[in-house]
Amino acid sequence: MKITAVETIPVSLLVGKFRDGMDKVAGNDAPARYFPGRSLEVARPRNAEGFMVLSNVIVKIHTDAGVTGIGEAACDRAEPVEGVKAMIDRYMAPLLIGEDPLNWQFLIDRVSWDAARGATRFATSGIDLALYDLVAKAFGVPVYTLLGGCRREKLLAGIEVPRGTPEQMAEHSYEYYQQGIRGIKAKVGSDPVRDAECIQAIREKLGPGVSLRADANCGYTLSEAKTFCKLVEASGAGLELLEQPLETHDLAGFRELRAATALPIEVDESAYSLSMVQLILKHDAADIINTKCAKAGGIKGVVEWAAVAEAAHRPIVIGTEWGVGLKVAAKLHLGAALKNADPVVEFTEMMIHDLLLREPLRLEDGYLRVPTGPGLGLELDDEKIEAFRARE
Repeated sequence: MKITAVETIPVSLLVGKFRDGMDKVAGNDAPARYFPGRSLEVARPRNAEGFMVLSNVIVKIHTDAGVTGIGEAACDRAEPVEGVKAMIDRYMAPLLIGEDPLNWQFLIDRVSWDAARGATRFATSGIDLALYDLVAKAFGVPVYTLLGGCRREKLLAGIEVPRGTPEQMAEHSYEYYQQGIRGIKAKVGSDPVRDAECIQAIREKLGPGVSLRADANCGYTLSEAKTFCKLVEASGAGLELLEQPLETHDLAGFRELRAATALPIEVDESAYSLSMVQLILKHDAADIINTKCAKAGGIKGVVEWAAVAEAAHRPIVIGTEWGVGLKVAAKLHLGAALKNADPVVEFTEMMIHDLLLREPLRLEDGYLRVPTGPGLGLELDDEKIEAFRARE
């Protein structure tokens, strides 16, 4: 079997809004009490109707045996859709044509020659997903079989709720709860006092049976993070963890914060490469490592990150990353197979925009079942792809 072509299809997805008209991503900072520092708000592209637009590149790897692997690559300001598509078309595809896809891990290494946070990690993740899908289909097995087998048949879906007032965040969380969600990750990081009130409001609205976590996106100083942790612990809200409270490289601050609180501390922005994961663990700077296909370069990268974390007796969280549906499948397989994967996996994309899947995802008491069909196990709908295809 040989690879005959690599096809890339850019698509654009519109981010939805809550019932009150607020965007389902981004959010609003608390009013500044003192010098505001940097805002957590990120400018995102919008269409003429004012809806936020997220871009992705679908990747299809075709073979002479009639087996096609399909993946997807995320895009952002650092790696825009035009750059991701060009990287795959011009540089990666020529390295794959004529090769045997069963050498998939070698081929993934072959196309990912750049720095860990350079211009190739998103493109590499698209190639990676497509190759894993292709090889698993060729063997007639689910992707999790390539990863060692299935440890869990279902995973609790965690969904991000954007920053806002306590009333807004409680209502937005409840809106997701009414749609079957039983895992909430609240976006915080602009004011530790208001943020603690938001956590308490969400817990009071949803009750004790919901997984509740928080993500500060580098928004706190060390003092503010300590304040937030102290207030949340005293409230009895049952917060499960705090993600990325401090700036990316403040490993000493993370270590001090861990010593000051019983709340588990997770890193995301700090864990942007395998070498950074090793450094974080060496400095004992985190309880949990956030992994994503996009930032790790695909399924292969997440497996490597998880192995390093496991060696240090640390779990990983498989985090949110935008996608058309195949990232959801990849995360389900990773969550099913990896020994130290947290049982809550983040699937925010399934709630904020349309997925281009042939069959809709179905929640069962807040859980998603791991697909058992060959490959990634979730199929894209060609008509939906055409409807959301971006103009080139």
